Amino acid sequence: METNWSISLEDGEYECNLELVVREALDAVQQTAKGFYVNVVTPANFGNPEDYLSEALLLFFGNKIDMKYIDQCGCGGYVLRVWKNK
Repeated sequence: METNWSISLEDGEYECNLELVVREALDAVQQTAKGFYVNVVTPANFGNPEDYLSEALLLFFGNKIDMKYIDQCGCGGYVLRVWKNK
């Protein structure tokens, strides 16, 4: 995607499937064009995505991305912003 965007991985089957959250987050970053970011919104019950998602993203993308934890949103989920820089 050649735009900044968000993907919600916080409801339904994502709430109890950490592997699915990680897989879909990797796919979302893969779809994001260089120079843009995706806000990955993760389920509240998994806690801060820096504790489980950041490592997976870095292992897969290496120095092609930058990340920043944004905040816990009002709905309870967490937002991790991932920029595609290469």
